[in-house]
Amino acid sequence: MAGPAGNSENSLITGINITPLVDVVLVLLIIFMATAPLLMRRALSVNVPRAAHNEPKATATLQIQMTAVGEVSVEKKKLDLEQLDRMLRERLLTDPALHVSLAADKTIPYGEVVGVMDVVRGAGVKKLALEVKSK
Repeated sequence: MAGPAGNSENSLITGINITPLVDVVLVLLIIFMATAPLLMRRALSVNVPRAAHNEPKATATLQIQMTAVGEVSVEKKKLDLEQLDRMLRERLLTDPALHVSLAADKTIPYGEVVGVMDVVRGAGVKKLALEVKSK
């Protein structure tokens, strides 16, 4: 004769087994930890000519413009890449947290835009944004 607390067929399971849930969450965590560095290495900001949604600038930035013929200008002053590098290094001495935005014409080859980005990063600028127009 089995009592109410015995192992009879009519007793209910009142506990929740969370072991499968923990296993699934652990596997997902491992997958995300393994793939996150790979995604970050391949991430590169792309200059799209128009964007449906954009955000206004939160801080004051130094604007660099590239015209359709590849001329680089800062504050309406035309510069070559060496002058740009020198000017950015001088600005970084007074403002180490300098923010720079690059507005390039959509007809400029991708390599030229990356070349200017390389000069800006090489000068020591940590915050570089690419400008887009809203639709």
